Amino acid sequence: MGSQTTLSESEIYYWLALHLTPGVGAVRFARLLEYFKTPYAVFKASAEELAQVPRLSPKITAALVRFDWADDVVRELKRIQKLGINLITINDPFYPSRLKEIYNPPPLIWVDGEISEADNVSVAIVGSRGATEYGREISYRLAGDLAAAGVSVVSGMALGIDSAAHQGALDAGGRTLAILGCGVDVLYPKPNGDLYRRVPKQGAVISEFRLGTRPEPGFFPLRNRVISGLSLGVVVVEAGARSGSLITARLALEQNREVFAVPGRVASPKTHGTHALLKQGARLVETAQDILDEIAPQIDGKVKKSRQTASEPRLEGKAGKIWDALSGEPLHVDKLGRMIGLTPSKLAPLLLDMELNGLIRQLPGMIYTKV
Repeated sequence: MGSQTTLSESEIYYWLALHLTPGVGAVRFARLLEYFKTPYAVFKASAEELAQVPRLSPKITAALVRFDWADDVVRELKRIQKLGINLITINDPFYPSRLKEIYNPPPLIWVDGEISEADNVSVAIVGSRGATEYGREISYRLAGDLAAAGVSVVSGMALGIDSAAHQGALDAGGRTLAILGCGVDVLYPKPNGDLYRRVPKQGAVISEFRLGTRPEPGFFPLRNRVISGLSLGVVVVEAGARSGSLITARLALEQNREVFAVPGRVASPKTHGTHALLKQGARLVETAQDILDEIAPQIDGKVKKSRQTASEPRLEGKAGKIWDALSGEPLHVDKLGRMIGLTPSKLAPLLLDMELNGLIRQLPGMIYTKV
């Protein structure tokens, strides 16, 4: 197992055995732990003793007395050991303190990578899987600026907004936590293979589901409560009227976390959910500093100012026109050329020079944006 597991192998064995008990979820696990103090004591209890636990069904009691899945526990432990995964219990000092505060924290989490004390200052960025280029760019930029300020970025490894958030934090040299609705050894979605390799080096891939667990629709709301539970606040960048990101925002409110939303185009269905959040009182976000200012009282000066507070460069001539044109949103090279009156042949060397100087960045599809 990984270096963050502090319990002995025999102790971990019973924690895992209780976690794998049919019908025992986070709430029943906590109830059994409160009554018997240790998982070992649960399995040593008689049927009569187990029957004293409030709202524990006879079916679960019989399963605990029978305990016929020991081979399954051993197989899981061997796989954890082979992959170098950290299996962290809720009583472990490495277990995130903020996650312990929620109503039904997972009793165990599988961690590929390491959880750091720095992750106590975390902000989640979530949004649509089918994000627009604008949404992906905003997510990338916010995550990068938060990471540069010393904030860990939490998201769900989904395509679209989530992926851009992880990428932004990684590219800024910061930390990011990816929370999964499947096992940490399951690559989902498949296009995110590069992120699966990079995130454990600068943070952690985390799941409350055992190794090999395939993604199922019912697992993602559970994942969402962990995303919000780990964070000081949740930023929704793009979300439709029925987006799963709105579930994360609702959970954040229930967990007494801040909720932020990024405004978008009024007519876009991708922003109906975010605009609804703004109408309901979510904090409007334009830059990372908006988020830092809001969470400042909770972190007592533990982060730096956002790098976006620096003054923008003063550019003149054609470069200045390009810079001004990109002030609103990312633009396709053809539209950019039409806006400033330059042919592609004259625009290309200017864009290349500005890109080499770190002023702009080319996105897929010949789209350009400010850095």
